[in-house]
Parts: sequence; C-alpha cells; structure tokens
Amino acid sequence: MDSDGGARNCNCCRNNHPWLAVVSNDGLVSDDYYKEGMTLNQRLQRDHKAETLGLHADLMRSGQNFRLLLGSGSDVKMPDLVTVKLAHPTQAGQDQLIKMTSDGQGFYSGQIPVAVAGRWVVSIEDPSGDWRLQGEWLVDSGEALRLVARKAK
Repeated sequence: MDSDGGARNCNCCRNNHPWLAVVSNDGLVSDDYYKEGMTLNQRLQRDHKAETLGLHADLMRSGQNFRLLLGSGSDVKMPDLVTVKLAHPTQAGQDQLIKMTSDGQGFYSGQIPVAVAGRWVVSIEDPSGDWRLQGEWLVDSGEALRLVARKAK
C-alpha cells in the first residue's frame, strides 16, 4: 500500500456522498416540515377566528375546581362545552385536559383530578376546533387568567 492510498479512498467515499444522498432520499424531513407547517397554519387560523369573533376569557381556579367566563365583542352563540388544556412547559406527562360545561350566560365550570401548581400554557378551544384562546398562567398566583384574542402573527 502506498503512502497516499488512504487519501484515494477518502476521495472515493467523499465523491459518493452526493450520490448516496440522492439515491437514499426518503422524504421524511420534508414530510415533517410540511406537516408542521400545516399544523401551524391551522393554529393561526383558529387564533384569527377568535380575534374576528372578539373572544375574551377569564379563567379562575379554586383547588381542583375551575371556573371560566367566556365573552365576545359580537353576537356569538357560545358552545355548551369548551375544552381547557393545561400544558406543562417542561413535563408533557403532567398536561391536563378540562371539559368545561356551560352554566349559562358565558360561565363554565369543570374539575381536574389532580392539583396543579406553577406555570402552565393554557389553551381554551371550542369543540369543533374553530377557534382558540391561548396564554401562560402562574396558577398558584391567586389571580385569574385573562385571555384576549389577538391578531395571529
């Protein structure tokens, strides 16, 4: 073996990398980006719908009981049921889903099976998934969370 035989082998492998990339393209990366892009578009559409309807909400907590006041700047019929999602920012296994039932006049109530504390990402959605309100809440602050639909970015 000569002294530059190793260099020839490296050049051979280096020259084959573009060919391997083209031949072995399975499209997974572009499929994932496409799916993520579609999901982002759907989220933005729901945020825009909430803004168009002029939706706003106040979410309150007492222990494991939650109370929601949902209102609108327009004449919108409120659904009989809304979903409140509490997503933990660092521990997905802690996420909670609260089915809130209407008590009339924009008030909703619901419960979760376990107590929560700390900071959470809150999402309030209608059953058909047409709109959503979203924000962050320090649930043990003793203050209600005020969400106002804003223009999607």
